[in-house]
Amino acid sequence: MGSRPFGVYVHVPFCATRCGYCDFNTYTAGELGSAASPASWLDGLRRELDLAARLLGTPPAADTVFVGGGTPSLLGADGLGQVLDAVRSAFGLAPEAEVTTESNPESTSPEFFAGLREAGYTRVSLGMQSTAKHVLTVLDRVHTPGRPVRAAVEARQAGFEHVNLDLIYGTPGERTSDLRASVEAVLDAGVDHVSAYALIVEEGTALARRVRRGELPAPDDDVLAEDYELIDSMLSSAGLHWYEVSNWASSPQARCRHNLGYWLGGDWWGAGPGAHSHVGGVRWWNLKHPARYSSVLAGGTLPVAGYERLGDEEIHLERVMLELRLAEGLPLDALDAGGVREARRAVADGLLDDGALAAGRAVLTDRGRLLADAVVRRLVTA
Repeated sequence: MGSRPFGVYVHVPFCATRCGYCDFNTYTAGELGSAASPASWLDGLRRELDLAARLLGTPPAADTVFVGGGTPSLLGADGLGQVLDAVRSAFGLAPEAEVTTESNPESTSPEFFAGLREAGYTRVSLGMQSTAKHVLTVLDRVHTPGRPVRAAVEARQAGFEHVNLDLIYGTPGERTSDLRASVEAVLDAGVDHVSAYALIVEEGTALARRVRRGELPAPDDDVLAEDYELIDSMLSSAGLHWYEVSNWASSPQARCRHNLGYWLGGDWWGAGPGAHSHVGGVRWWNLKHPARYSSVLAGGTLPVAGYERLGDEEIHLERVMLELRLAEGLPLDALDAGGVREARRAVADGLLDDGALAAGRAVLTDRGRLLADAVVRRLVTA
Protein backbone atom coordinates (compact mmCIF):
# COMPACT_ATOMS: atom_id res chain seq x y z
CA MET A 1 0.00 0.00 0.00
CA GLY A 2 1.01 3.60 -0.42
CA SER A 3 1.68 3.53 -4.16
CA ARG A 4 -2.00 4.10 -5.02
CA PRO A 5 -4.67 6.43 -3.64
CA PHE A 6 -6.40 5.09 -0.54
CA GLY A 7 -10.05 5.87 0.10
CA VAL A 8 -12.63 4.95 2.69
CA TYR A 9 -16.23 4.30 1.79
CA VAL A 10 -18.84 4.18 4.57
CA HIS A 11 -22.23 2.65 3.84
CA VAL A 12 -25.20 3.99 5.81
CA PRO A 13 -28.00 1.43 5.34
CA PHE A 14 -30.93 3.51 6.61
CA CYS A 15 -33.71 5.12 4.54
CA ALA A 16 -36.97 6.78 5.54
CA THR A 17 -38.77 5.10 2.63
CA ARG A 18 -37.80 2.68 -0.12
CA CYS A 19 -37.68 4.06 -3.66
CA GLY A 20 -39.25 1.77 -6.23
CA TYR A 21 -36.19 1.64 -8.52
CA CYS A 22 -33.56 1.12 -5.82
CA ASP A 23 -31.80 -2.22 -5.26
CA PHE A 24 -29.15 -0.90 -2.84
CA ASN A 25 -28.60 -2.51 0.54
CA THR A 26 -30.96 -0.25 2.48
CA TYR A 27 -33.60 -0.69 5.18
CA THR A 28 -36.45 1.38 6.55
CA ALA A 29 -37.13 1.56 10.28
CA GLY A 30 -40.15 -0.69 9.82
CA GLU A 31 -38.09 -3.32 8.04
CA LEU A 32 -35.44 -3.35 10.78
CA GLY A 33 -37.70 -3.11 13.83
CA SER A 34 -35.59 -3.50 16.95
CA ALA A 35 -32.94 -5.63 15.22
CA ALA A 36 -30.64 -2.69 14.45
CA SER A 37 -30.41 1.05 14.92
CA PRO A 38 -28.12 3.92 13.94
CA ALA A 39 -26.47 3.59 17.36
CA SER A 40 -25.67 -0.12 16.96
CA TRP A 41 -24.55 0.50 13.38
CA LEU A 42 -22.19 3.29 14.46
CA ASP A 43 -20.74 1.08 17.18
CA GLY A 44 -20.12 -1.65 14.60
CA LEU A 45 -18.60 0.86 12.19
CA ARG A 46 -16.08 2.02 14.79
CA ARG A 47 -15.13 -1.59 15.48
CA GLU A 48 -14.72 -2.38 11.78
CA LEU A 49 -12.54 0.65 11.08
CA ASP A 50 -10.31 -0.11 14.07
CA LEU A 51 -9.94 -3.73 12.98
CA ALA A 52 -9.19 -2.56 9.44
CA ALA A 53 -6.40 -0.27 10.57
CA ARG A 54 -4.81 -3.08 12.60
CA LEU A 55 -5.14 -5.56 9.74
CA LEU A 56 -3.51 -3.22 7.24
CA GLY A 57 -0.61 -2.48 9.58
CA THR A 58 0.32 1.10 8.80
CA PRO A 59 -2.15 2.12 6.10
CA PRO A 60 -1.73 5.51 4.45
CA ALA A 61 -3.98 8.29 5.63
CA ALA A 62 -7.23 8.42 3.68
CA ASP A 63 -7.02 10.64 0.60
CA THR A 64 -10.79 10.50 0.21
CA VAL A 65 -13.81 9.56 2.31
CA PHE A 66 -17.25 8.97 0.83
CA VAL A 67 -20.30 8.39 3.02
CA GLY A 68 -23.09 6.85 0.93
CA GLY A 69 -26.24 4.88 1.35
CA GLY A 70 -29.03 4.70 1.99
CA THR A 71 -29.60 8.18 3.34
CA PRO A 72 -26.60 9.41 5.36
CA SER A 73 -28.31 12.72 6.11
CA LEU A 74 -30.78 10.84 8.35
CA LEU A 75 -27.90 10.66 10.84
CA GLY A 76 -27.86 14.46 11.09
CA ALA A 77 -24.73 16.57 11.12
CA ASP A 78 -23.75 15.29 14.57
CA GLY A 79 -24.03 11.65 13.48
CA LEU A 80 -22.06 12.28 10.30
CA GLY A 81 -19.47 14.08 12.39
CA GLN A 82 -19.11 10.94 14.49
CA VAL A 83 -18.68 8.87 11.32
CA LEU A 84 -15.84 11.10 10.15
CA ASP A 85 -14.29 11.06 13.63
CA ALA A 86 -14.24 7.25 13.45
CA VAL A 87 -12.45 7.33 10.08
CA ARG A 88 -10.03 9.97 11.31
CA SER A 89 -9.28 7.95 14.46
CA ALA A 90 -8.62 4.72 12.56
CA PHE A 91 -6.76 5.95 9.48
CA GLY A 92 -6.19 9.67 9.72
CA LEU A 93 -6.90 12.06 6.88
CA ALA A 94 -4.34 13.17 4.31
CA PRO A 95 -3.80 16.92 3.92
CA GLU A 96 -6.49 18.35 1.63
CA ALA A 97 -8.48 15.11 1.85
CA GLU A 98 -11.79 15.09 -0.03
CA VAL A 99 -14.66 14.18 2.32
CA THR A 100 -18.08 13.66 0.73
CA THR A 101 -21.48 12.71 2.04
CA GLU A 102 -24.61 11.92 0.10
CA SER A 103 -27.74 13.62 1.37
CA ASN A 104 -31.46 13.54 0.70
CA PRO A 105 -32.57 17.16 0.22
CA GLU A 106 -35.56 16.64 2.51
CA SER A 107 -33.35 15.80 5.50
CA THR A 108 -31.06 18.82 5.12
CA SER A 109 -31.18 22.43 6.27
CA PRO A 110 -28.81 25.41 6.54
CA GLU A 111 -27.93 24.25 10.05
CA PHE A 112 -27.22 20.74 8.75
CA PHE A 113 -24.77 22.01 6.15
CA ALA A 114 -23.08 24.32 8.64
CA GLY A 115 -22.62 21.33 10.96
CA LEU A 116 -21.09 19.27 8.16
CA ARG A 117 -18.58 21.99 7.38
CA GLU A 118 -17.63 22.23 11.03
CA ALA A 119 -17.19 18.44 11.20
CA GLY A 120 -14.73 18.50 8.28
CA TYR A 121 -16.78 17.57 5.21
CA THR A 122 -15.65 19.23 1.99
CA ARG A 123 -18.20 18.00 -0.54
CA VAL A 124 -21.94 17.22 -0.66
CA SER A 125 -23.85 15.07 -3.17
CA LEU A 126 -27.60 15.64 -3.32
CA GLY A 127 -30.20 13.37 -4.89
CA MET A 128 -32.41 15.34 -7.26
CA GLN A 129 -33.46 12.90 -10.02
CA SER A 130 -35.99 15.28 -11.61
CA THR A 131 -37.97 18.46 -11.09
CA ALA A 132 -41.12 16.91 -12.58
CA LYS A 133 -43.54 15.78 -9.89
CA HIS A 134 -44.99 12.94 -11.98
CA VAL A 135 -41.48 11.59 -12.65
CA LEU A 136 -40.65 11.65 -8.94
CA THR A 137 -43.92 9.81 -8.27
CA VAL A 138 -42.96 6.99 -10.66
CA LEU A 139 -39.58 6.75 -8.91
CA ASP A 140 -41.24 6.82 -5.45
CA ARG A 141 -39.10 9.79 -4.47
CA VAL A 142 -40.55 11.73 -1.57
CA HIS A 143 -38.81 15.11 -1.92
CA THR A 144 -40.65 18.09 -3.30
CA PRO A 145 -39.49 19.14 -6.77
CA GLY A 146 -37.83 22.44 -5.78
CA ARG A 147 -36.12 21.27 -2.62
CA PRO A 148 -32.86 19.88 -4.16
CA VAL A 149 -32.03 23.24 -5.76
CA ARG A 150 -32.68 25.07 -2.49
CA ALA A 151 -30.55 22.51 -0.64
CA ALA A 152 -27.70 23.00 -3.12
CA VAL A 153 -27.86 26.76 -2.61
CA GLU A 154 -27.87 26.29 1.17
CA ALA A 155 -24.82 24.03 0.92
CA ARG A 156 -22.94 26.63 -1.10
CA GLN A 157 -23.94 29.36 1.33
CA ALA A 158 -22.58 27.21 4.17
CA GLY A 159 -19.18 27.25 2.46
CA PHE A 160 -19.22 24.09 0.35
CA GLU A 161 -17.26 24.80 -2.81
CA HIS A 162 -18.01 21.37 -4.23
CA VAL A 163 -21.68 20.36 -4.55
CA ASN A 164 -23.10 17.62 -6.78
CA LEU A 165 -26.65 17.05 -7.96
CA ASP A 166 -27.77 13.64 -9.25
CA LEU A 167 -30.17 13.23 -12.17
CA ILE A 168 -31.96 10.12 -13.42
CA TYR A 169 -33.20 10.14 -17.01
CA GLY A 170 -35.39 7.78 -19.00
CA THR A 171 -38.13 7.35 -16.39
CA PRO A 172 -41.41 6.16 -17.96
CA GLY A 173 -43.57 9.22 -18.63
CA GLU A 174 -40.68 11.69 -18.61
CA ARG A 175 -40.95 14.12 -21.53
CA THR A 176 -38.09 15.97 -23.20
CA SER A 177 -39.47 19.19 -21.71
CA ASP A 178 -39.36 17.60 -18.23
CA LEU A 179 -35.71 16.65 -18.66
CA ARG A 180 -34.78 20.05 -20.06
CA ALA A 181 -36.43 21.75 -17.07
CA SER A 182 -34.51 19.48 -14.68
CA VAL A 183 -31.16 20.34 -16.28
CA GLU A 184 -32.02 24.03 -16.26
CA ALA A 185 -32.78 23.78 -12.54
CA VAL A 186 -29.42 22.10 -11.96
CA LEU A 187 -27.67 24.93 -13.76
CA ASP A 188 -29.65 27.54 -11.81
CA ALA A 189 -28.41 25.92 -8.58
CA GLY A 190 -24.83 26.85 -9.48
CA VAL A 191 -23.31 23.45 -8.61
CA ASP A 192 -19.87 22.47 -9.91
CA HIS A 193 -20.63 18.78 -10.49
CA VAL A 194 -23.50 16.80 -12.01
CA SER A 195 -24.05 13.04 -12.20
CA ALA A 196 -26.69 11.75 -14.63
CA TYR A 197 -27.69 8.10 -14.81
CA ALA A 198 -30.02 6.25 -17.16
CA LEU A 199 -32.82 4.52 -15.28
CA ILE A 200 -32.10 0.81 -14.98
CA VAL A 201 -34.91 -1.57 -14.08
CA GLU A 202 -33.26 -3.81 -11.49
CA GLU A 203 -34.71 -7.25 -10.80
CA GLY A 204 -36.38 -7.56 -7.42
CA THR A 205 -37.45 -3.91 -7.22
CA ALA A 206 -40.98 -2.54 -7.14
CA LEU A 207 -40.31 -0.82 -10.45
CA ALA A 208 -39.38 -4.13 -12.08
CA ARG A 209 -42.61 -5.67 -10.85
CA ARG A 210 -44.62 -2.78 -12.31
CA VAL A 211 -42.87 -3.11 -15.66
CA ARG A 212 -43.42 -6.88 -15.67
CA ARG A 213 -47.14 -6.40 -14.99
CA GLY A 214 -47.38 -3.95 -17.87
CA GLU A 215 -48.22 -0.98 -15.66
CA LEU A 216 -45.18 0.93 -16.94
CA PRO A 217 -43.14 0.63 -20.15
CA ALA A 218 -39.48 -0.32 -19.91
CA PRO A 219 -37.00 2.50 -20.66
CA ASP A 220 -36.40 2.84 -24.41
CA ASP A 221 -32.75 2.72 -25.55
CA ASP A 222 -33.26 5.29 -28.30
CA VAL A 223 -34.92 7.69 -25.89
CA LEU A 224 -32.13 7.16 -23.37
CA ALA A 225 -29.55 8.06 -26.04
CA GLU A 226 -31.43 11.22 -26.99
CA ASP A 227 -31.77 12.17 -23.31
CA TYR A 228 -28.05 11.69 -22.73
CA GLU A 229 -27.18 13.88 -25.72
CA LEU A 230 -29.51 16.61 -24.44
CA ILE A 231 -27.96 16.51 -20.96
CA ASP A 232 -24.42 16.58 -22.33
CA SER A 233 -25.18 19.46 -24.69
CA MET A 234 -26.81 21.61 -22.01
CA LEU A 235 -24.16 20.96 -19.39
CA SER A 236 -21.26 21.46 -21.79
CA SER A 237 -22.71 24.74 -23.04
CA ALA A 238 -22.84 25.91 -19.42
CA GLY A 239 -19.19 25.00 -18.75
CA LEU A 240 -19.61 21.60 -17.10
CA HIS A 241 -17.67 19.04 -19.13
CA TRP A 242 -17.74 15.27 -18.98
CA TYR A 243 -14.79 13.55 -17.32
CA GLU A 244 -16.51 10.18 -16.95
CA VAL A 245 -19.41 8.94 -19.07
CA SER A 246 -22.01 9.76 -16.39
CA ASN A 247 -20.26 12.68 -14.66
CA TRP A 248 -19.64 16.33 -15.52
CA ALA A 249 -17.56 18.92 -13.64
CA SER A 250 -16.81 22.62 -14.01
CA SER A 251 -13.05 22.15 -13.46
CA PRO A 252 -10.50 19.42 -12.68
CA GLN A 253 -10.74 20.42 -9.01
CA ALA A 254 -14.50 19.77 -9.06
CA ARG A 255 -14.12 16.14 -10.14
CA CYS A 256 -14.99 13.53 -7.52
CA ARG A 257 -11.58 12.25 -6.42
CA HIS A 258 -13.07 9.34 -4.50
CA ASN A 259 -14.80 7.94 -7.57
CA LEU A 260 -11.66 8.55 -9.63
CA GLY A 261 -9.93 6.25 -7.16
CA TYR A 262 -12.36 3.49 -8.14
CA TRP A 263 -11.98 4.13 -11.85
CA LEU A 264 -8.16 4.29 -11.72
CA GLY A 265 -7.62 1.11 -9.72
CA GLY A 266 -6.99 2.61 -6.29
CA ASP A 267 -7.34 0.88 -2.94
CA TRP A 268 -10.27 1.48 -0.64
CA TRP A 269 -11.81 0.05 2.49
CA GLY A 270 -15.59 -0.19 2.36
CA ALA A 271 -17.08 -0.14 5.85
CA GLY A 272 -20.68 -0.85 6.77
CA PRO A 273 -23.26 -3.52 5.91
CA GLY A 274 -22.84 -4.83 2.38
CA ALA A 275 -19.91 -2.52 1.59
CA HIS A 276 -17.26 -3.69 -0.90
CA SER A 277 -13.50 -3.19 -0.48
CA HIS A 278 -10.43 -3.54 -2.70
CA VAL A 279 -6.83 -3.63 -1.52
CA GLY A 280 -3.90 -4.93 -3.52
CA GLY A 281 -5.87 -7.05 -5.97
CA VAL A 282 -8.15 -8.61 -3.35
CA ARG A 283 -11.83 -7.66 -3.27
CA TRP A 284 -14.25 -8.55 -0.49
CA TRP A 285 -17.73 -7.61 0.68
CA ASN A 286 -19.46 -7.40 4.04
CA LEU A 287 -22.52 -9.12 5.43
CA LYS A 288 -25.59 -7.22 4.33
CA HIS A 289 -27.98 -7.12 7.27
CA PRO A 290 -27.13 -4.41 9.83
CA ALA A 291 -27.96 -6.62 12.82
CA ARG A 292 -25.73 -9.48 11.65
CA TYR A 293 -23.01 -6.99 10.69
CA SER A 294 -22.92 -5.46 14.18
CA SER A 295 -23.20 -8.84 15.92
CA VAL A 296 -20.15 -10.28 14.16
CA LEU A 297 -18.10 -7.17 14.89
CA ALA A 298 -19.10 -7.31 18.55
CA GLY A 299 -17.35 -10.68 18.62
CA GLY A 300 -14.13 -9.12 17.36
CA THR A 301 -14.31 -10.45 13.79
CA LEU A 302 -14.51 -8.61 10.51
CA PRO A 303 -17.97 -9.08 8.93
CA VAL A 304 -16.72 -10.47 5.63
CA ALA A 305 -19.33 -12.36 3.59
CA GLY A 306 -17.02 -13.33 0.73
CA TYR A 307 -13.90 -12.38 -1.20
CA GLU A 308 -12.05 -12.91 -4.45
CA ARG A 309 -8.44 -12.51 -5.52
CA LEU A 310 -8.36 -10.84 -8.92
CA GLY A 311 -6.31 -12.56 -11.60
CA ASP A 312 -4.54 -10.89 -14.50
CA GLU A 313 -7.54 -11.37 -16.78
CA GLU A 314 -9.98 -9.78 -14.32
CA ILE A 315 -7.62 -6.88 -13.61
CA HIS A 316 -7.19 -6.25 -17.34
CA LEU A 317 -10.94 -6.37 -18.02
CA GLU A 318 -11.74 -3.99 -15.19
CA ARG A 319 -9.01 -1.56 -16.20
CA VAL A 320 -10.31 -1.37 -19.76
CA MET A 321 -13.93 -1.16 -18.60
CA LEU A 322 -13.30 1.66 -16.11
CA GLU A 323 -10.56 3.76 -17.68
CA LEU A 324 -12.19 3.80 -21.09
CA ARG A 325 -15.16 5.61 -19.50
CA LEU A 326 -12.89 8.53 -18.56
CA ALA A 327 -12.37 11.57 -20.77
CA GLU A 328 -8.61 10.89 -20.76
CA GLY A 329 -9.31 7.38 -21.97
CA LEU A 330 -7.09 4.32 -21.82
CA PRO A 331 -3.39 4.04 -22.79
CA LEU A 332 -3.02 1.84 -25.85
CA ASP A 333 -0.20 -0.06 -24.14
CA ALA A 334 -2.86 -1.45 -21.78
CA LEU A 335 -4.25 -3.44 -24.74
CA ASP A 336 -2.85 -6.52 -26.40
CA ALA A 337 -2.19 -6.61 -30.14
CA GLY A 338 -5.73 -7.74 -30.89
CA GLY A 339 -7.15 -4.98 -28.74
CA VAL A 340 -5.07 -2.35 -30.57
CA ARG A 341 -6.31 -3.65 -33.92
CA GLU A 342 -9.88 -3.48 -32.68
CA ALA A 343 -9.27 0.06 -31.40
CA ARG A 344 -8.27 1.10 -34.90
CA ARG A 345 -11.47 -0.45 -36.25
CA ALA A 346 -13.44 1.43 -33.60
CA VAL A 347 -11.91 4.68 -34.89
CA ALA A 348 -13.17 3.81 -38.36
CA ASP A 349 -16.62 3.18 -36.87
CA GLY A 350 -16.61 6.58 -35.19
CA LEU A 351 -16.44 5.17 -31.66
CA LEU A 352 -12.89 6.21 -30.70
CA ASP A 353 -11.13 9.50 -31.36
CA ASP A 354 -8.64 9.39 -34.25
CA GLY A 355 -6.30 12.06 -32.89
CA ALA A 356 -6.18 10.53 -29.43
CA LEU A 357 -5.40 7.11 -30.88
CA ALA A 358 -2.50 8.58 -32.85
CA ALA A 359 -1.22 9.99 -29.53
CA GLY A 360 -1.41 6.57 -27.89
CA ARG A 361 -4.75 6.65 -26.09
CA ALA A 362 -8.19 5.12 -26.69
CA VAL A 363 -10.70 7.91 -26.06
CA LEU A 364 -14.43 7.61 -26.68
CA THR A 365 -16.11 9.92 -29.16
CA ASP A 366 -19.53 11.36 -28.42
CA ARG A 367 -21.07 8.38 -30.25
CA GLY A 368 -18.70 6.04 -28.45
CA ARG A 369 -19.96 7.22 -25.08
CA LEU A 370 -23.44 6.03 -26.03
CA LEU A 371 -21.99 2.58 -26.83
CA ALA A 372 -19.25 2.43 -24.20
CA ASP A 373 -20.04 -1.10 -23.01
CA ALA A 374 -19.96 -2.41 -26.56
CA VAL A 375 -16.59 -0.74 -27.18
CA VAL A 376 -15.19 -2.37 -24.04
CA ARG A 377 -16.32 -5.78 -25.23
CA ARG A 378 -14.62 -5.23 -28.58
CA LEU A 379 -11.31 -4.22 -26.99
CA VAL A 380 -11.10 -7.15 -24.57
CA THR A 381 -12.40 -9.95 -26.76
CA ALA A 382 -10.43 -9.20 -29.92
